Amino acid sequence: MKKHDLPSVLGSISPQAFMQNYWQKKPLLIRQAVAGIEPMLSRQQLFALAQSEDVESRLVVNDVATGQWRLKSGPFGQRSLPSLKQSHWTLLVQGVDLHDDKVAQLRDQFRFIPDARLDDVMISYATDKGGVGPHFDSYDVFLLQVHGQRRWRISQQKDLTLRDDTPLKVLRRFKAQESWVLNPGDMLYLPPHCAHDGVALGECMTYSIGFKAQTPQALAQQLLPRFADMDVVKESARYRDQTQTATERPARIPEHLQAFAHHALESALRQKHASEKVLGEWLSEPKAQ
Repeated sequence: MKKHDLPSVLGSISPQAFMQNYWQKKPLLIRQAVAGIEPMLSRQQLFALAQSEDVESRLVVNDVATGQWRLKSGPFGQRSLPSLKQSHWTLLVQGVDLHDDKVAQLRDQFRFIPDARLDDVMISYATDKGGVGPHFDSYDVFLLQVHGQRRWRISQQKDLTLRDDTPLKVLRRFKAQESWVLNPGDMLYLPPHCAHDGVALGECMTYSIGFKAQTPQALAQQLLPRFADMDVVKESARYRDQTQTATERPARIPEHLQAFAHHALESALRQKHASEKVLGEWLSEPKAQ
Protein backbone atom coordinates (compact mmCIF):
# COMPACT_ATOMS: atom_id res chain seq x y z
CA MET A 1 0.00 0.00 0.00
CA LYS A 2 1.49 3.31 -1.10
CA LYS A 3 1.64 6.25 1.27
CA HIS A 4 -0.83 8.35 -0.77
CA ASP A 5 -3.29 5.44 -0.65
CA LEU A 6 -3.36 5.29 3.14
CA PRO A 7 -6.85 5.69 4.56
CA SER A 8 -7.50 8.87 6.49
CA VAL A 9 -9.57 7.18 9.20
CA LEU A 10 -6.52 6.51 11.40
CA GLY A 11 -5.38 10.11 11.58
CA SER A 12 -1.60 10.32 11.79
CA ILE A 13 -1.22 6.60 12.51
CA SER A 14 -0.25 4.37 9.59
CA PRO A 15 -2.20 1.14 9.01
CA GLN A 16 0.97 -0.84 9.74
CA ALA A 17 1.49 0.91 13.07
CA PHE A 18 -2.17 0.50 14.00
CA MET A 19 -2.19 -3.23 13.27
CA GLN A 20 1.04 -3.76 15.16
CA ASN A 21 0.29 -1.67 18.23
CA TYR A 22 -3.50 -1.62 18.67
CA TRP A 23 -5.32 -4.27 16.62
CA GLN A 24 -6.74 -6.86 19.05
CA LYS A 25 -4.52 -5.38 21.77
CA LYS A 26 -5.84 -2.11 23.21
CA PRO A 27 -8.40 0.66 22.59
CA LEU A 28 -7.59 3.76 20.59
CA LEU A 29 -9.39 7.10 20.46
CA ILE A 30 -8.85 9.08 17.24
CA ARG A 31 -10.10 12.64 17.30
CA GLN A 32 -11.41 13.84 13.93
CA ALA A 33 -10.71 10.55 12.18
CA VAL A 34 -13.16 11.73 9.51
CA ALA A 35 -13.23 15.50 9.81
CA GLY A 36 -16.38 17.25 8.65
CA ILE A 37 -18.40 14.05 8.39
CA GLU A 38 -22.18 14.29 8.10
CA PRO A 39 -24.81 11.56 8.21
CA MET A 40 -24.86 9.60 4.95
CA LEU A 41 -28.48 8.72 5.59
CA SER A 42 -30.99 11.07 7.11
CA ARG A 43 -33.07 9.99 10.08
CA GLN A 44 -36.03 9.45 7.74
CA GLN A 45 -33.96 7.32 5.34
CA LEU A 46 -32.66 5.19 8.20
CA PHE A 47 -36.18 4.67 9.54
CA ALA A 48 -37.28 3.69 6.02
CA LEU A 49 -34.57 1.03 5.88
CA ALA A 50 -35.80 -0.34 9.20
CA GLN A 51 -39.22 -0.88 7.60
CA SER A 52 -37.79 -3.37 5.11
CA GLU A 53 -37.89 -7.12 5.65
CA ASP A 54 -34.56 -7.28 3.80
CA VAL A 55 -32.80 -5.30 6.54
CA GLU A 56 -31.97 -6.52 10.04
CA SER A 57 -33.01 -3.96 12.65
CA ARG A 58 -33.57 -3.87 16.40
CA LEU A 59 -35.16 -1.46 18.84
CA VAL A 60 -33.70 -1.15 22.34
CA VAL A 61 -35.59 0.74 25.03
CA ASN A 62 -34.40 1.34 28.57
CA ASP A 63 -37.35 1.70 30.96
CA VAL A 64 -36.11 4.35 33.38
CA ALA A 65 -38.81 3.63 35.94
CA THR A 66 -37.95 -0.06 36.31
CA GLY A 67 -34.37 -0.15 35.05
CA GLN A 68 -35.36 -2.95 32.66
CA TRP A 69 -34.32 -3.29 29.03
CA ARG A 70 -36.73 -4.13 26.20
CA LEU A 71 -35.63 -5.52 22.84
CA LYS A 72 -37.72 -5.82 19.69
CA SER A 73 -36.73 -6.97 16.22
CA GLY A 74 -37.82 -5.27 12.98
CA PRO A 75 -39.11 -4.56 10.49
CA PHE A 76 -40.70 -1.48 12.04
CA GLY A 77 -43.71 0.31 10.55
CA GLN A 78 -43.88 4.08 10.46
CA ARG A 79 -45.65 4.19 13.82
CA SER A 80 -43.78 1.31 15.48
CA LEU A 81 -40.96 3.43 16.86
CA PRO A 82 -41.24 5.56 20.01
CA SER A 83 -41.70 9.30 19.82
CA LEU A 84 -38.60 11.33 19.01
CA LYS A 85 -39.35 13.29 22.18
CA GLN A 86 -39.01 10.11 24.26
CA SER A 87 -35.57 9.55 25.72
CA HIS A 88 -33.65 6.32 26.35
CA TRP A 89 -34.27 4.44 23.10
CA THR A 90 -32.02 3.24 20.29
CA LEU A 91 -32.61 1.92 16.78
CA LEU A 92 -29.90 -0.41 15.42
CA VAL A 93 -29.83 -1.03 11.66
CA GLN A 94 -27.39 -3.69 10.41
CA GLY A 95 -25.65 -4.01 7.05
CA VAL A 96 -26.30 -0.48 5.88
CA ASP A 97 -23.20 -0.68 3.67
CA LEU A 98 -25.10 -3.19 1.51
CA HIS A 99 -27.87 -0.68 0.86
CA ASP A 100 -26.09 2.67 0.52
CA ASP A 101 -23.10 3.48 -1.70
CA LYS A 102 -21.76 6.25 0.54
CA VAL A 103 -21.71 3.96 3.56
CA ALA A 104 -19.99 1.31 1.41
CA GLN A 105 -17.32 3.86 0.47
CA LEU A 106 -16.78 4.61 4.15
CA ARG A 107 -16.43 0.87 4.82
CA ASP A 108 -13.78 0.62 2.10
CA GLN A 109 -11.53 3.03 4.00
CA PHE A 110 -10.93 0.14 6.42
CA ARG A 111 -9.53 -2.24 3.81
CA PHE A 112 -6.14 -2.29 5.49
CA ILE A 113 -7.86 -5.16 7.34
CA PRO A 114 -8.63 -8.31 5.28
CA ASP A 115 -12.10 -8.30 3.73
CA ALA A 116 -12.63 -11.79 5.15
CA ARG A 117 -12.80 -10.26 8.63
CA LEU A 118 -15.41 -7.61 7.77
CA ASP A 119 -18.89 -8.05 9.17
CA ASP A 120 -20.83 -4.91 8.26
CA VAL A 121 -21.54 -1.28 9.02
CA MET A 122 -24.29 -0.82 11.58
CA ILE A 123 -25.94 2.54 12.22
CA SER A 124 -27.14 3.31 15.72
CA TYR A 125 -29.69 6.09 16.04
CA ALA A 126 -30.47 7.19 19.59
CA THR A 127 -32.55 9.79 21.33
CA ASP A 128 -31.20 11.52 24.44
CA LYS A 129 -29.70 9.04 26.92
CA GLY A 130 -30.23 6.18 24.49
CA GLY A 131 -27.86 3.21 24.54
CA VAL A 132 -27.73 -0.56 24.83
CA GLY A 133 -26.19 -0.82 28.28
CA PRO A 134 -22.65 -1.74 29.38
CA HIS A 135 -21.55 -4.77 27.39
CA PHE A 136 -18.65 -6.34 25.53
CA ASP A 137 -18.28 -7.63 21.98
CA SER A 138 -16.43 -10.72 20.78
CA TYR A 139 -15.19 -8.88 17.71
CA ASP A 140 -13.22 -5.76 16.76
CA VAL A 141 -15.23 -2.59 16.20
CA PHE A 142 -14.64 1.01 15.13
CA LEU A 143 -17.23 3.40 16.61
CA LEU A 144 -17.46 6.49 14.43
CA GLN A 145 -19.54 9.39 15.68
CA VAL A 146 -21.44 10.92 12.76
CA HIS A 147 -24.12 13.13 14.32
CA GLY A 148 -24.54 14.60 17.80
CA GLN A 149 -22.54 13.45 20.79
CA ARG A 150 -22.12 10.20 22.65
CA ARG A 151 -20.31 9.57 25.91
CA TRP A 152 -18.27 6.37 25.87
CA ARG A 153 -17.01 4.73 29.02
CA ILE A 154 -14.72 1.74 28.69
CA SER A 155 -13.10 -0.81 30.96
CA GLN A 156 -10.61 -3.62 30.46
CA GLN A 157 -12.12 -5.48 33.40
CA LYS A 158 -11.83 -9.26 33.63
CA ASP A 159 -15.30 -9.79 35.10
CA LEU A 160 -17.59 -10.18 32.06
CA THR A 161 -20.53 -11.79 33.88
CA LEU A 162 -23.86 -10.92 32.24
CA ARG A 163 -27.21 -10.13 33.80
CA ASP A 164 -29.76 -12.92 33.48
CA ASP A 165 -32.86 -10.72 33.75
CA THR A 166 -32.64 -8.91 30.43
CA PRO A 167 -32.89 -9.85 26.72
CA LEU A 168 -29.68 -7.92 26.07
CA LYS A 169 -26.15 -9.00 26.93
CA VAL A 170 -25.71 -6.40 29.66
CA LEU A 171 -22.84 -6.70 32.11
CA ARG A 172 -23.83 -7.42 35.68
CA ARG A 173 -21.02 -5.23 37.00
CA PHE A 174 -19.34 -2.44 35.05
CA LYS A 175 -16.64 -0.16 36.43
CA ALA A 176 -15.47 2.45 33.93
CA GLN A 177 -11.74 3.11 33.72
CA GLU A 178 -11.79 5.77 30.99
CA SER A 179 -14.44 8.11 29.61
CA TRP A 180 -14.72 10.39 26.57
CA VAL A 181 -17.35 12.44 24.77
CA LEU A 182 -17.17 11.85 21.02
CA ASN A 183 -18.18 14.57 18.55
CA PRO A 184 -18.89 14.11 14.83
CA GLY A 185 -15.74 12.81 13.15
CA ASP A 186 -14.27 11.25 16.31
CA MET A 187 -13.76 7.48 16.34
CA LEU A 188 -13.07 4.88 19.02
CA TYR A 189 -11.50 1.49 18.25
CA LEU A 190 -12.22 -1.34 20.69
CA PRO A 191 -10.64 -4.80 20.62
CA PRO A 192 -12.65 -7.91 21.57
CA HIS A 193 -13.87 -8.23 25.16
CA CYS A 194 -13.26 -4.59 26.02
CA ALA A 195 -16.26 -3.60 28.16
CA HIS A 196 -17.95 -0.39 27.03
CA ASP A 197 -21.05 1.70 27.50
CA GLY A 198 -22.17 4.42 25.08
CA VAL A 199 -24.89 6.91 26.04
CA ALA A 200 -26.30 9.54 23.68
CA LEU A 201 -26.09 13.17 24.76
CA GLY A 202 -29.10 14.37 22.84
CA GLU A 203 -30.04 12.90 19.46
CA CYS A 204 -27.09 11.14 17.86
CA MET A 205 -25.96 8.67 15.21
CA THR A 206 -23.00 6.33 15.54
CA TYR A 207 -21.64 4.12 12.74
CA SER A 208 -20.14 0.83 13.91
CA ILE A 209 -17.72 -0.84 11.51
CA GLY A 210 -17.48 -4.38 12.86
CA PHE A 211 -15.01 -7.19 12.13
CA LYS A 212 -16.18 -10.69 12.97
CA ALA A 213 -14.03 -13.42 14.51
CA GLN A 214 -15.33 -16.95 13.99
CA THR A 215 -15.17 -19.72 16.57
CA PRO A 216 -13.96 -23.20 15.56
CA GLN A 217 -17.48 -24.51 16.13
CA ALA A 218 -19.02 -21.92 13.80
CA LEU A 219 -16.46 -22.67 11.10
CA ALA A 220 -17.07 -26.41 11.36
CA GLN A 221 -20.84 -25.97 11.22
CA GLN A 222 -20.61 -23.87 8.09
CA LEU A 223 -17.75 -25.55 6.22
CA LEU A 224 -18.23 -29.28 6.75
CA PRO A 225 -21.66 -29.46 5.04
CA ARG A 226 -20.13 -27.74 2.01
CA PHE A 227 -17.63 -30.55 1.63
CA ALA A 228 -20.57 -32.93 1.26
CA ASP A 229 -21.73 -30.95 -1.77
CA MET A 230 -18.32 -31.20 -3.44
CA ASP A 231 -17.12 -34.16 -5.51
CA VAL A 232 -13.98 -34.65 -3.44
CA VAL A 233 -14.25 -38.38 -2.70
CA LYS A 234 -14.62 -40.84 -5.58
CA GLU A 235 -17.69 -43.04 -5.73
CA SER A 236 -15.48 -46.14 -6.05
CA ALA A 237 -14.46 -45.66 -2.43
CA ARG A 238 -17.92 -46.78 -1.23
CA TYR A 239 -17.81 -48.68 2.09
CA ARG A 240 -17.63 -52.47 1.92
CA ASP A 241 -17.51 -55.04 4.75
CA GLN A 242 -17.05 -58.43 3.15
CA THR A 243 -15.20 -59.67 6.24
CA GLN A 244 -17.94 -58.66 8.70
CA THR A 245 -18.84 -61.57 10.99
CA ALA A 246 -22.11 -62.22 12.76
CA THR A 247 -22.37 -59.95 15.76
CA GLU A 248 -23.97 -60.21 19.17
CA ARG A 249 -23.76 -56.41 19.64
CA PRO A 250 -25.66 -54.97 16.66
CA ALA A 251 -25.98 -51.49 18.22
CA ARG A 252 -22.21 -51.06 18.28
CA ILE A 253 -20.72 -49.24 15.28
CA PRO A 254 -18.04 -51.52 13.77
CA GLU A 255 -14.51 -50.27 14.24
CA HIS A 256 -13.77 -50.58 10.53
CA LEU A 257 -16.81 -48.38 9.73
CA GLN A 258 -15.54 -45.79 12.19
CA ALA A 259 -12.14 -45.92 10.52
CA PHE A 260 -13.77 -45.61 7.08
CA ALA A 261 -15.70 -42.51 8.18
CA HIS A 262 -12.57 -40.94 9.66
CA HIS A 263 -10.65 -41.65 6.46
CA ALA A 264 -13.45 -40.13 4.35
CA LEU A 265 -13.26 -36.87 6.31
CA GLU A 266 -9.48 -36.79 6.09
CA SER A 267 -9.60 -37.48 2.35
CA ALA A 268 -12.03 -34.62 1.78
CA LEU A 269 -9.93 -32.20 3.81
CA ARG A 270 -6.76 -33.25 1.98
CA GLN A 271 -8.15 -32.38 -1.45
CA LYS A 272 -6.12 -29.59 -2.99
CA HIS A 273 -7.82 -26.21 -2.66
CA ALA A 274 -11.04 -27.78 -1.32
CA SER A 275 -10.87 -26.09 2.08
CA GLU A 276 -9.89 -22.78 0.49
CA LYS A 277 -12.83 -23.04 -1.91
CA VAL A 278 -15.49 -23.72 0.71
CA LEU A 279 -14.08 -21.05 3.04
CA GLY A 280 -14.09 -18.50 0.23
CA GLU A 281 -17.64 -19.42 -0.76
CA TRP A 282 -18.93 -19.05 2.77
CA LEU A 283 -17.14 -15.76 3.53
CA SER A 284 -18.39 -14.17 0.30
CA GLU A 285 -21.98 -15.38 0.67
CA PRO A 286 -24.44 -12.51 1.32
CA LYS A 287 -26.21 -12.37 4.66
CA ALA A 288 -29.64 -13.94 4.86
CA GLN A 289 -31.27 -10.50 4.86
